[in-house]
Order: sequence, then structure tokens, then C-alpha cells
Amino acid sequence: MKLEDEIHQKKFKSIQQKLMLNLVYTTNWITSKQGAFFKDSDITIQQYNVLRILRGQYPNTCNLKVIKERMLDRMSDASRIVDKLNTKKLLLRRECPNDRRSVDVIITDKGLELLQSLDHVDDLAKQTLKSLSTEEINTLNDLLDKLRD
Repeated sequence: MKLEDEIHQKKFKSIQQKLMLNLVYTTNWITSKQGAFFKDSDITIQQYNVLRILRGQYPNTCNLKVIKERMLDRMSDASRIVDKLNTKKLLLRRECPNDRRSVDVIITDKGLELLQSLDHVDDLAKQTLKSLSTEEINTLNDLLDKLRD
């Protein structure tokens, strides 16, 4: 459905304004769809992102700086997210022996099991993007990468 119909706005100040609004609206639409998958697992999208980062590092530890650099939502508080996941026993926090100000983090078996049970969430992307061809998906990926340059 066209953005104009979704937000009930007929005119925009410019095509650039429409694009910005369309990107924000679409991001929120996708986030809403993703959020529904996490309700039953008692984690948020940001927590899922941190667990996936840690699974990628496993069996090595990871520090908060690396987690922050790799998070999709850079506005999230990585320290708070790690604390919550630690409370849920989905990861372990350990003071770094070389630097007491630094914290090493590693995903637990419970965290790995939870991620495995949520691997079907990646099918959401295929379902959400089913109206686009492979060529259109590649073009959109290229355009978004170019936008961020």
C-alpha cells in the first residue's frame, strides 16, 4: 500500500521528505512485525540482537565495546541489556582480568538454546519481503548501502 494511503497524507513538501517518512514508517512496520515474535520468549528485539552477536563470537568472549559497535540499534543501552540477559542467565558477565573496568561477556548454553528456538524468526524476513523479487531485494540493499555512504 502506498505511504499516502497508510498515513492519510496526500502531499509532501518534497520527494526527499516522502522518502524519509517512508523509511521511518517502514522501519516501524517491520519492527512491529518482529516484536510479535518475541512476546512469548520474554526477550526484546535488542536483547535478541545482543544474543546473536554473542553467538557469532562463541566460544570466545566479547566485551561491551564490541557489542555496542555491532548492535543494529545504536541508541540502545548495551550495558543495561547485558545486565538483563545476565539476570535471565542467558549470558555470563566476568570482569576482564587485565582491566577491571572492562567486562567480558559470553553466551550461556541456555542463551544458545533460546536462540536456536528462535531461528525461525529469520523466516520472518522472507515472509515480510515476499512481494519483492531477488533482483529488487538486491537493488534495495544496494540503495540503502549507498544512502549510508
